[in-house]
Amino acid sequence: MITRRTRRTLVAVSMAAVTAVALAACSSGGAGSSGSTATGKDPSSFTVLTANENPTLATELKSLASGACSAENKALPLKSQTVAQADVVQKVTLLASQNALPAHFIAGTAMVTPTGDLGKNNLVLDYEKQLKKLGVWDDILPAAASTVNSVYGQMVSLPYQYNIEGIWFNKKIFDKLGLSEPTTFDELMADAAKIKDAGYTPFATDGKDAWPVTRLIGDYIFRSVGPDAMKDIQDGKAKLTDAKYVKAATEIQKMAEDGYFGQGFVSTDAATATNDFLTGKSAMMYNGSWLLSNINDKTQDVIGSDNVGLMPFPGVSGGNGSIDQWPANAGAAMAMNPKDYGPKVSDWLKCIANNYGSVALKENGVVSGFKINKAVSDVPAPTKMVQTKVADIKETVLWFEALMDAKSTALAQSNVSLLTTGQMSAQTYMSQLQASIDANK
Repeated sequence: MITRRTRRTLVAVSMAAVTAVALAACSSGGAGSSGSTATGKDPSSFTVLTANENPTLATELKSLASGACSAENKALPLKSQTVAQADVVQKVTLLASQNALPAHFIAGTAMVTPTGDLGKNNLVLDYEKQLKKLGVWDDILPAAASTVNSVYGQMVSLPYQYNIEGIWFNKKIFDKLGLSEPTTFDELMADAAKIKDAGYTPFATDGKDAWPVTRLIGDYIFRSVGPDAMKDIQDGKAKLTDAKYVKAATEIQKMAEDGYFGQGFVSTDAATATNDFLTGKSAMMYNGSWLLSNINDKTQDVIGSDNVGLMPFPGVSGGNGSIDQWPANAGAAMAMNPKDYGPKVSDWLKCIANNYGSVALKENGVVSGFKINKAVSDVPAPTKMVQTKVADIKETVLWFEALMDAKSTALAQSNVSLLTTGQMSAQTYMSQLQASIDANK
């Protein structure tokens, strides 16, 4: 595993070489044909470097190469390479130092930001600029573009993976108890009380992995403080010890105290929580759209897909955030090398933008951040529901730890069990987390 210190060392050692690569990239324009958007020179193949842990992307690109993008593949053959997710930063840093970045490659989040080692040296393609020139910018869903820009500070990743997060709920239980989708946090808590009184667990919760609980803290913050709440923490404009931030931790602590997460939730794992929801023991579950794979599996979904709904985290009275701002993520960064962005790579990019959304949905049931340009039949109802919601989203927010360093992220998740079991106050939880963020800048 690559530690934060190791990554810094690797990057520092190779910066002189990276700078040289950047200069080479800047001087390699002019290769495009008349009217081309190309800024570089085509390589001998369309080489794509992906993570071992994400075989779906490589499979779908291969499918495009033999189908919708066969002409592009004939002109510039697709070549797949893989790397372990844990080795991405080391591998990409080495390739950059050797002037050997492939045409399309996975990268670490910090590397592709405007101040990152690839970003500041112009080693990542500006997708928004190039896709607009190609006339296919509209093939990127607004919600996906919003998320990519929020995570990386610029449009330097294609949204092959795209997930929104919210509260999955059992429609049958809601109807039985006369409940409708709550629009405010106060309404959500009132509904949770009624659900508990009726003998159901309000929220199936994977407390063992902790992140589903810290997500709730973050969601409350985004609704109360506003969509830039955690960026303000990163920029030093606010502190987690400020009253509005502490209030969020206090409210989630109270949910646990009131029994809304169920008995023994701290040791409950993801599989158990999912089973509790899909078998009707729990009325709600906070999770991402990746839960569709479980929901669409009839052997797991006992309550039936028609009884599954998804709602956004509700608004907070008097808050500066909006219920329309869904938490989202777009997977690992998938950048393109400007040096290799010739006319043939440009054609590949256009074809991917036009076709990936439909192919991924048809072949793997994947909801991506690309528009569905070709109708896909036999799509499960829950997937269609998520598609519709994603298509309508204009602005997204990140998750609680998205902008934190690795040590602070680990602390946020390890301490949340102490917070929710009453062994740590909300003030102490936020104070320790803020101290970690300050110490690791």
